[in-house]
Amino acid sequence: MPDDPFRLPRTVTPSSYELRLEPDLEAATFAGTCRAAITVNEPIHEIVCNAIELDIETATIETPTGGVVSCGVGYDEVHERLILTPSQPLSPGRHLLATEFTGILNDKLRGFYRSSFVDADGTEHTLATSQLESTNARRAFPCWDEPDLKATFEITLVTPADLLAVSCGAEVASSVLPDGRREVRFAPTMVMSTYLLAFVVGPLQATEPVDVNGTPLRVIHPIGKGHLVDFALEVGEFALRHFEDYFAIPYPGDKLDLLAIPDFAFGAMENVGAVTFREILLLLDPATATQPERQRCADVIAHELAHMWFGDLVTMKWWEGVWLKEAFATFMEMHATDAWRPDWERWVDFGLSRSAAFDVDALAETRAIEFPVTSPADAEGMYDLLTYEKGAAVVRMLEQYLGEDSFRDGVRHYLRRHSYGTTDTTDLWDALEETSGQPIRRVMDSWIFQGGHPIITVDTVDSSSIRLSQQRFRYDDATDDTRWGVPIVLRVFAEGASTTVPVLLEATEMTVEIGPNDAVLVNADASGFYRVRYDQKSGERLLSLPAGSIAPIERYGLVDDAWAAVVANKMDAGDYLRFISEFVGSNDVSVWSRIISTLSAVKHHLGDDQLAAYGGWVADLLQPVLDRLGTVSAAGDDDRTRELRAAVFGALGRISDDPGVVARSRELLDDDAADPSMRAAAIGVVAGVADRDTFDDLVQRFRSAATPQDERRYSFALALVPGAAEFDNLLAMTIDGTIRTQDAPYLIGRALGHREHGAAAWGFVEREWDEVNRLFPTNSIVRMLDGIRALADPDAAAAVMAFFADHTVEQGEKTLAQHLERLAVNVGVRARVRAQVPAAIG
Repeated sequence: MPDDPFRLPRTVTPSSYELRLEPDLEAATFAGTCRAAITVNEPIHEIVCNAIELDIETATIETPTGGVVSCGVGYDEVHERLILTPSQPLSPGRHLLATEFTGILNDKLRGFYRSSFVDADGTEHTLATSQLESTNARRAFPCWDEPDLKATFEITLVTPADLLAVSCGAEVASSVLPDGRREVRFAPTMVMSTYLLAFVVGPLQATEPVDVNGTPLRVIHPIGKGHLVDFALEVGEFALRHFEDYFAIPYPGDKLDLLAIPDFAFGAMENVGAVTFREILLLLDPATATQPERQRCADVIAHELAHMWFGDLVTMKWWEGVWLKEAFATFMEMHATDAWRPDWERWVDFGLSRSAAFDVDALAETRAIEFPVTSPADAEGMYDLLTYEKGAAVVRMLEQYLGEDSFRDGVRHYLRRHSYGTTDTTDLWDALEETSGQPIRRVMDSWIFQGGHPIITVDTVDSSSIRLSQQRFRYDDATDDTRWGVPIVLRVFAEGASTTVPVLLEATEMTVEIGPNDAVLVNADASGFYRVRYDQKSGERLLSLPAGSIAPIERYGLVDDAWAAVVANKMDAGDYLRFISEFVGSNDVSVWSRIISTLSAVKHHLGDDQLAAYGGWVADLLQPVLDRLGTVSAAGDDDRTRELRAAVFGALGRISDDPGVVARSRELLDDDAADPSMRAAAIGVVAGVADRDTFDDLVQRFRSAATPQDERRYSFALALVPGAAEFDNLLAMTIDGTIRTQDAPYLIGRALGHREHGAAAWGFVEREWDEVNRLFPTNSIVRMLDGIRALADPDAAAAVMAFFADHTVEQGEKTLAQHLERLAVNVGVRARVRAQVPAAIG
């Protein structure tokens, strides 16, 4: 038996489940029966499996000899266990455990739960759906709810005759029962973990299937939203073909449904054959969606389909390995999106996500990518930036160092070897090591099992050599002797051309020979997860290069590293503003998005008496860029050019309060023919100057939004309103049912970042702490609290710190500690910004 009190004993293990569920949507309850084929591995007096929030009505065991043994029923609610005591001891061998049970279709968006939506006629509809990751299958049926205890599942759903029923396998039979309900039986699944199971019943419609190499692909959606499915079908078909080719293994299911769920706590979930999504990440009108909205939708679809291999076909043994499936799926989502739409330059855009991971990883409270997981709360806390973005960045770094073909060969080897099984992290490193001949495990262990990341310092030794040295990059400037095996790719510029050179830095420092006076950019394509600092000579060599020599993603890295130096008190904030002024000629939206985000941060920290001068300085910086682009899309503009125009336009409105931009934004709000990106930017500008009537108009637009993307734009813009009364109304909307509980925590988090009213938002959180914890999904609370990082006024920060001295967030204690540390860092940043910026903008 595992030593962990939350781990099940291995005295009994399952091999298959026959599960029948009968949801009652009106009563918000369900009844079920489960027949689990189990192997008793040693003589036992009790069977221990998982169940919580279920009432087990009967439990019997059919023995190998055909006898039936009744069981007493007991519960260990702390460890979420069901304890069955047979009326006689059980001998080793195959048995059949039969249970009858009932449960509640809860409103917490986990287990088997209820969701609802209102159709175009104003009629409310209810559906029953599931979310079983991480440890919520036990809320739907008694089971061995641990990822390494794989089994097959044969599902039967009993539903009202007019509702659609969907599960992981293909529908194989449907019949009408005497009471008028319909019984739908599905084909057995492949061998898989409990958390990958899904069952959905409701007023849904399915598209006609698209054949993808023999796999039928459908999109399933709430009634009335069929006009928003074509984009998802196109992306899904491309991604499925792409991954079958990349992995060289056929899709492991018998069909693939993509389901839009109105209420969903996560972004999406990789259930085998029945992938569930938030509506905003599946249903989309390409004519009105911005490029980032389309890209996000494509990313998430690709992410979930990558899981069909990395996570579903091959699964982690225990939850500390969740990073591998999520990091790899994040890496593969970008791989697929980049292949589908290379004009979007997806790997350049990854810089924005990677910056957020860098920011967390520079804290003393960061964590290793993989760390011990004990309880269900620990497992839930794994789903953070370090798991997804840092993990993906480390995978990308390894791929670029090894080469794409060598890396892919190792991944294929890993998947073939472990298909339908479970693995530890080191199994992937071993497979890559075998195919590449490189010391992968030694290098990658230094990235996976310790937190933080290095800054690589580049010093000129002489005209023909440079010295690379590493030390941990931290915001708190504490000394730290952590070392990594750093796979570095250099871009060496010589005689008008550039070449890439891979080197592996495992010691504290190393010397690299270069050509006489060659310029060297460390971290080619910004593929490595480390910061870079250049000495004066090496920096001057880079700056002397002809325009265009440094790729956009590399320019992004220079900006990002510079801002990190400001936060770490290694660079003067005024010097930073002078530095980014050198990028005014850039036409890359990712570079400008990072610059604009830091300009917004500076405004957030400045005093009221400094805003006018700063707004003028920002206008002087950005107006030439907008003049160059124009305010109206040209026929030849690509998506990234349109997004750059909108980003600069929006920044002039929000940071500089440009009256011309504000006036044009009001016009764009009602211009249905305008570019969607410009309209999206205009909504934020208008919200930032909204009076009561405008606030009411934005609320009405939110309520009547035609697409999930429009709904999100208007609701999130409400967090920018300047009026205190309107802001209070917004906060009230997050708990009175106006805003869905899946969205409300993120809207509160955004409100906490309001420059003038963030403290009021914090007061709301304090007052309503018990209510938001009752209403909102448990995994969303710590995400809501991301907004406290912005409360950098010393008095506000002290109030936050005092509150959390007495309050905890069980599902995210480590992440909360990171939020609080970053808040403390921002208190210092605010003081320095106010002291240092005036000299640069005067």
